[in-house]
Amino acid sequence: MNKTQPQILSGDYIAGFVDGEGCFDLQFRRDVRHERTNKPVYYGWRYQFVIVTRKDDEELLSKIKNTLNCGTIHFARGDQARYSVQDMENLYNIIIPFFQKHPLSGKKNKDFELWAEAIKILYQNKGKFIKKWSKEDFQRLIEIQKLMQKYKAKRPQGFKWISMAETMAETIK
Repeated sequence: MNKTQPQILSGDYIAGFVDGEGCFDLQFRRDVRHERTNKPVYYGWRYQFVIVTRKDDEELLSKIKNTLNCGTIHFARGDQARYSVQDMENLYNIIIPFFQKHPLSGKKNKDFELWAEAIKILYQNKGKFIKKWSKEDFQRLIEIQKLMQKYKAKRPQGFKWISMAETMAETIK
């Protein structure tokens, strides 16, 4: 039995598609662990690269996934399919170099450049408690998140926990 090779797409095609449908996401988030006694609250940075399309574009998302060789495809509410990469190693070692080799256009490229800088900071601080980070790194992430908002659709949740991040930054030496 012959296995067929998965179809892959050109890097320039993917970059053009991401210009219209992709998102480079960076958020400071609050998570409550409801399953634990006293429901502890944790704060931290969340990041991902996402493409959201209609469900009938699943084959195209599969080709993108095969080309990039990372990420997952999920089906969201209604008629949506969602390709996302959330693994730090894949973001740092695959997604960033891919879009540096196949540049995006206009404001999406500016958004990507800010996001890539944030991913590099997060990668360098991987595994460290926030209080062990340099204050400059933490404050730069806050600044990057704020700068990225002008490239996003108007979303009030974009800054939902940023004041908590600013308070936490004051406690870092």
